[in-house]
Amino acid sequence: MASCSTSTTTPLTTADQGGGTAISAVHPDIIQTHILTRLDGPTLASAACASSHMHALSTEEKLWRDICAATWPSIDHPRIRHVISSFPSGHRSFFSDSFPALDHRSPAPKNRPHRPSLPSELISAVDIHYKHELIFSKVQESETETAWFLCSPFRVDLLDEKESVRTPIRHVGEGEAWLKSLEENLTLTWIVIGPSRNCAANVSSRRPVSVQRHWLTGEIQVRFATIMAGETSSSSELVQCGVVVTCGGKVGGEVHVREVSLQVEDMEGKHMNGRDSLVILQAAMESGRRKKERTGEGKERFEEFLEMKRETRKRKEKRERGLDMLFIFTGVAIFVAFWSYVLFR
Repeated sequence: MASCSTSTTTPLTTADQGGGTAISAVHPDIIQTHILTRLDGPTLASAACASSHMHALSTEEKLWRDICAATWPSIDHPRIRHVISSFPSGHRSFFSDSFPALDHRSPAPKNRPHRPSLPSELISAVDIHYKHELIFSKVQESETETAWFLCSPFRVDLLDEKESVRTPIRHVGEGEAWLKSLEENLTLTWIVIGPSRNCAANVSSRRPVSVQRHWLTGEIQVRFATIMAGETSSSSELVQCGVVVTCGGKVGGEVHVREVSLQVEDMEGKHMNGRDSLVILQAAMESGRRKKERTGEGKERFEEFLEMKRETRKRKEKRERGLDMLFIFTGVAIFVAFWSYVLFR
């Protein structure tokens, strides 16, 4: 959230020449109770830039706590409330970190240490809505210091393999209309929080970038993805921070959520390990630029990423074919030279 000046502006502190009442003449309780409580986060942030008087009223912690709780129900969790209390400006700082979309075109931060210290813990706060109705909400704490976590492929699973969550969504059919309904009405936010660094970021595209039916099980796999800069020793190109939500259920019955997972994938389609994934997520939380995302932009970025993956795969296959031919020619040359030596010595 952009910073703003708190200097007093004349139109808001003095009566205008037409006899209108200045905003400063309105009782602060009325402004906070009947006006500011009706604003969303971005509008409240803009109101805080209007004058020093409005800044003082618009930065009240309770206002931002209520906005954050309404936006992300999962953060109403004792551990997360405690972590947010240590942010520089409490819930206002948390909203600033978590609300805007990450801009994957952000340049790598300057003067970054070659081996940054990694967070010892990562907290995930996840909320899924269907037609603005909450259907899934969970907080997951992940320890990140074990050798197994750092060296294994990074993956955060919110549900066990045999676990499923019932939802109020009704399975309306097997055709494309059902897939389209999920694509248009399902939204997801996945906020990763670094407790030791007092920072957070929303790594979900909010709206799906793809909705597909699994060819074997018939379940629906909904993917959300944010494209980020690699910024690790093993990946200097873009990476995909992808969330997969798997839904199942019979036609006419309730839809069950069977999987909600997060992974980081590089340009070659390989899942990155815990250490490299932490470096990328930490960079996103601490120095990634935020911006207002227009509708459909996340899907466009995802499709661009897939096209880049295809080009990378083609270049790799071409290079491997070239190496194969080189090895074949080298082998033939050695074979011919050997038999020439045997026959003519």
